[in-house]
Amino acid sequence: MEKLKYIHWQDEGFWLGYLEEYPDYMTQGESIVELEENLRDIYKELTSGNIPCVRKVSELQKKSTSVSPST
Repeated sequence: MEKLKYIHWQDEGFWLGYLEEYPDYMTQGESIVELEENLRDIYKELTSGNIPCVRKVSELQKKSTSVSPST
């Protein structure tokens, strides 16, 4: 099973969180278990192709710039 990283915290009796790859889509639960279920549901929806203009985080490899020593 694929693992998904998520960020979570507790506030006023609720667990809040979002998927690291999709930080714009936050959810909550009354327990950490419910939060994780809701995050799985969000992931399924976001990757279904049914929601237009989904924003996600990706990584970009920096291009190395080598400087030649001047002689």
